[in-house]
Amino acid sequence: MIRIILACLALLAWSAASPAAAQEGPLQAVLQTNASEVERASRRSVGEVLEALAETGSPQLRAFLEAWSDRRIVMRDEDGLFFFGERDGDIYRLSDIDTGEPAGEVGRREATELRPNAGVRRVIGAALVRFQLTDPTARVRREAVEALERAPSAELLEILRASIEEEEVPSLRAFKQAAERRLTARFDTDPAARIAAIEDLSGSIRIEDRAALSRVLTTRRIVAENGEAPDGANVAARLRPGQDIGTEDAYSLLVEADLVPPRVTREARDAALVAAISEGAVAGFPVAQLDDEQTRWDAYDALARLDAAPARLTDDGIAEALETHAILDLYVEEDSAITDAARASMDAVEGRLALHQTADLGLDALSLASIYFLAAIGLAVTFGVMGVINMAHGEFIMIGAYTGYVVQLFVPDYTLSLVIALPLAFCTAGLAGVALERLVIRHLMHRPLETLLATFGISVALQQIAKNVFGTQARPLTSPDWLAGSWQISEVISVSWIRVAIFVLALIFLAAIVYVLRRTRLGLEVRAVTQNPGMAASMGIDPGRIGMLTFGLGSGIAGVAGVAIGLYAQVTSEMGAGYIVQSFMTVVVGGVGSVFGTLAGAGLIGGLQKGIEWLNPSNTLAAQTFMILFIIAFIQFRPRGIVPQKGRAAGG
Repeated sequence: MIRIILACLALLAWSAASPAAAQEGPLQAVLQTNASEVERASRRSVGEVLEALAETGSPQLRAFLEAWSDRRIVMRDEDGLFFFGERDGDIYRLSDIDTGEPAGEVGRREATELRPNAGVRRVIGAALVRFQLTDPTARVRREAVEALERAPSAELLEILRASIEEEEVPSLRAFKQAAERRLTARFDTDPAARIAAIEDLSGSIRIEDRAALSRVLTTRRIVAENGEAPDGANVAARLRPGQDIGTEDAYSLLVEADLVPPRVTREARDAALVAAISEGAVAGFPVAQLDDEQTRWDAYDALARLDAAPARLTDDGIAEALETHAILDLYVEEDSAITDAARASMDAVEGRLALHQTADLGLDALSLASIYFLAAIGLAVTFGVMGVINMAHGEFIMIGAYTGYVVQLFVPDYTLSLVIALPLAFCTAGLAGVALERLVIRHLMHRPLETLLATFGISVALQQIAKNVFGTQARPLTSPDWLAGSWQISEVISVSWIRVAIFVLALIFLAAIVYVLRRTRLGLEVRAVTQNPGMAASMGIDPGRIGMLTFGLGSGIAGVAGVAIGLYAQVTSEMGAGYIVQSFMTVVVGGVGSVFGTLAGAGLIGGLQKGIEWLNPSNTLAAQTFMILFIIAFIQFRPRGIVPQKGRAAGG
């Protein structure tokens, strides 16, 4: 019996000693002192708690802050002590926050989980930065720098500088140095150091560096009585009502500053008139006469002179008030030398940024031009040799794209499928072109209207056949992994690898066509038939055979263009129709039958379209309309195109 009593006493003594032991740690002591601020933490109050915790120098501080941010801290309701809490079903497994030792278990209803909001977690994250900047893991150190820049402060600047000296990874050292320059520009106590950092930022167009300069140039708007700026104010701009700021907005600022009375609205005027009616009149104005706006305002002004209603300013009075007082934008930064340096750096950055944006726009135009060139070069060859307007040319692009889709159904390797699809699309579309020439075109030679109608009908028929076979939904043509992503040249300039591949493909076909036309017998015969079909026939050249081969060549190139276009656009039965107009414009503007003319035309059309879209990005239809109007005006002055054919070929 005595042993049982002694055991119970020992158990009670241990239970009583446990909370006391938990309170002995420095972190627990600070938390108990600030229990209410910890339990109901806010972004404004948590800073003092964090400072008190940091003063303890506890080795467990980092683990505690990480757990607090991750919502793994619980308060035991029984005694208000804080613990690491690992949730396991309906219980929490507790650990001492000062030692990390197990501290028993409690039920979910017997403890309160601390759930700091996003603002508090950001403040805690900033406090954690000092530990994470020297973490052994490079990823953690990089994330610490990123967290520091999300919530920057002057206190962390020296810590960041110290971590740079210890950093061994070159790329991460450069990353920290860039962040240090941005923080120095904003928070360093030495004006010369800030100016030097600001000047360093002038050589970068990174969005983080531009944001740092913008924060240095932050302004606040005030109304200066009698037009004089406050003593010591760093004036950014003096706003002129009606020019830099709207008159109504300027007057509203004067009202907010209690320098002028607010405008009297019609509703307030009418309410004052109704309230002042006495014996059928208002301030001497019979009620029956208050049937127009001017009379009502006159009656209201009479009330104001009698102090029966608030006075109102006339337009002349408003203009005089705006002239008397000045509306100023003041820099939050009081040192004018710093803001002058920031303004100069920002101007330099904006100039460099404009150059990069122009280069990016040029690359976009070049990319679009390569697509138009691939789509139009086949049409240029057939149109130049045969003089046939083939409205079904876009459907050969569609045939090539669907060929690539079918190949990927049987060849799951996207790289291998692309290698197979390109020559197969050339052959498939080329054979379709030969069939069209043999069955239709050759019977309608020198009858342009009938040829136009026939090829248009075939275009519609091919679209319908594609819908019946593949359905109306877009089909995927997936690019290989090595074509994923983009080539990031700078912070602003980037171009997708698919566009780069299409550009290279366009160069390959340009070289191939030039070689065929200039260095092979087929090219010699094509040029002969183009210049004079009758004379070529008398020399033993079969114009019909040359026309068939040329039509097949042009259609095959369109098929290859379909594979290329399908890699970044949707493969549908109508996809070719979206390029037929641009293809014809490219051929006509460049010069009918000229390969280099087609290249020049594609460059002009692509550049013009991108330029118009940049000027009016919200309306792509307007870009198409303006482009067509430009082409109409262009061919009035150069009807034979940029690179017209010469010699006998020009006569046709």
